[in-house]
Amino acid sequence: MASVPVASEIEVLDLRNFSARQLRPLLEREAGVWRERLRWDYRSSTELLLQYLESRILTGFVALDRGRVCGYTFCVYEGIKAVIGDAFATGHKTMSDADATRALLAPMLELLGHTPGVDRVESQLLLYGAGEFTDLFAGPEFTVYPRLFLECNVGGQRDLLPAAAEAADLSGVGPELALALWTPEDYQAAAELIHACYVGHTDALINDQYRSLHGSLRFLHNIVRFPGCGIFEPGFSWMLRERRSGALVGMVLCSRVGANVAHITQLCIAQAYRGRGLGRGLLERSAKSLLGAGFEAITLTVTEDNVQAVRLYERFGFTLRHRFDAMVLDTQFKRQ
Repeated sequence: MASVPVASEIEVLDLRNFSARQLRPLLEREAGVWRERLRWDYRSSTELLLQYLESRILTGFVALDRGRVCGYTFCVYEGIKAVIGDAFATGHKTMSDADATRALLAPMLELLGHTPGVDRVESQLLLYGAGEFTDLFAGPEFTVYPRLFLECNVGGQRDLLPAAAEAADLSGVGPELALALWTPEDYQAAAELIHACYVGHTDALINDQYRSLHGSLRFLHNIVRFPGCGIFEPGFSWMLRERRSGALVGMVLCSRVGANVAHITQLCIAQAYRGRGLGRGLLERSAKSLLGAGFEAITLTVTEDNVQAVRLYERFGFTLRHRFDAMVLDTQFKRQ
């Protein structure tokens, strides 16, 4: 692909023209930004991405400033959907990091808008603030959903958390429910619960994997097997079941994103069991076990208009660390 002139001192080239060695310094700088802004150790994700980059199979672009790599973006295809997995630029001599990133996103959106068979585009760029790319993700073809990156100081919750014995029974919610740690045998039931919980939910508009059981299984596989959401921690992930039937009615899944920072990747309660304090109970149980293992903080993301969930997290002690956008290209407005 020919270079795309964006400004007098920046050019954008096909990602596949570059080796992992050439891109490693940039990705290592990005990992530092993740650590600083979100307390997230991104090195495992960096190494996995470098393996894909070395294979030259990812679609994307690289920004050059006077011949020096200063940014990149890539996407992955999932059937008729494309996900812009990342966009990052830094160190340009005359442009801000956001403007250099914008110079990468513009040709990516143009490419995807004219790619046959791509009827949906999703992206969540956590490193950038809400509204950062409003000029690009604007108009009737896009929907933008503000999301919140929340953080809780576990140590500060020490006096609010129940004793271990109480937490094991979810603060006395009822003897008909049993709590157990995640096992690989939980995959199918967990995916079924995720799919059922997100029917008609805003998050299913943001991530279409929630809309089907197959997609929910894929989502679950990604957070358990791959480091994109941290390293999965089965020892801090709890499953809540009916004792008699064994039916899964709630769960909290947790990953390690730093030496002493955990991330809640999923918290959901079956519709029939909501309003009984089970969500808070699972949070308490997970926080108690994390605190005992030396963790200092828990983070999570939540869609801003999911008011009930936001209130639950705020009452628990979570505070806002960062506000970002989820962007979706609607199929009916796809550019021809």
